Amino acid sequence: MSPTVFRERGYRFYFFSREESRMHVHVYHADGEAKFWLKPIIELAQNFGLSSQELREAEGLVRSHEQEIQDAWHKHFPS
Repeated sequence: MSPTVFRERGYRFYFFSREESRMHVHVYHADGEAKFWLKPIIELAQNFGLSSQELREAEGLVRSHEQEIQDAWHKHFPS
């Protein structure tokens, strides 16, 4: 299961249900995928095919939706 947190500008932001416990979000785009850590700071964890411009845009969206992503994380992973 991989619930979508939100979609914007051609990006899908989502979680994998069975993955590591450190808070993060996955980003899907037609050109590739990435993963961003949310704690202790927002930073790129992995990139598979996104250009530097796409990564900057995705990171900007993660930053502008940080609280929404964290709230969704706590709802999906309650413990």
